[in-house]
Amino acid sequence: VQLQASGGGLVLAGGSLIVSCVGSGRTLSRYAVGWFRQAPGNEREFVAGISWTGRTTDYADSVKGRFTISRDNAKNTVYLQMNSLKPEDTAVYYCASGPIYSTSQRTSDFYDYWGQGTLVTVSS
Repeated sequence: VQLQASGGGLVLAGGSLIVSCVGSGRTLSRYAVGWFRQAPGNEREFVAGISWTGRTTDYADSVKGRFTISRDNAKNTVYLQMNSLKPEDTAVYYCASGPIYSTSQRTSDFYDYWGQGTLVTVSS
């Protein structure tokens, strides 16, 4: 099983970016998926999660109303649309896949497979 995160880059504050998580060896539509981020010197933190059905989503308070997590099951991909980006959103963003037929959780040890991360840099 591999998760490939991509789409990171440099963006101005107030701008938008979408990061993607493509699964191989696992049908992501059957699994909860979470996005986490880690800024330099900080611990990894939960950003957003989506249940295996796609009907339940969860967001950290810091990104609620600005970020949207979604699925494209035909592409075996989970997206994180990030709008109104702030310099404090700068981090490496990781996607992770959790247990089969589950909702997402905010703790990292719930997830068993992780992508390699993609760097998002927001400049002021």
